Amino acid sequence: MSAEGNGATGWLARVYVTPKQGVLDPQGKAVQQSLHALGYPEVLDLRLGKYVEVTLAEISRESAETRVREMCERLLANGVIEDFRFDLEASR
Repeated sequence: MSAEGNGATGWLARVYVTPKQGVLDPQGKAVQQSLHALGYPEVLDLRLGKYVEVTLAEISRESAETRVREMCERLLANGVIEDFRFDLEASR
């Protein structure tokens, strides 16, 4: 399916990168402790990650998914210590 088919000009990928389970996350722990200090004791765990938006040219959805996955594996996420997921939507 092409983005062109629905009047779109390309794709918007929303990429979420987070530390893998079991990997030490000192920033997440610091934020969790700060939330406790501010009166939010119900926060049991907190993992801090990053959010990236990538705008792609008009290519097929399959190509866009492949290219974004490659970007994540090669640069946006460190596969040793981070997981990633992404959402892809047609952009206008």
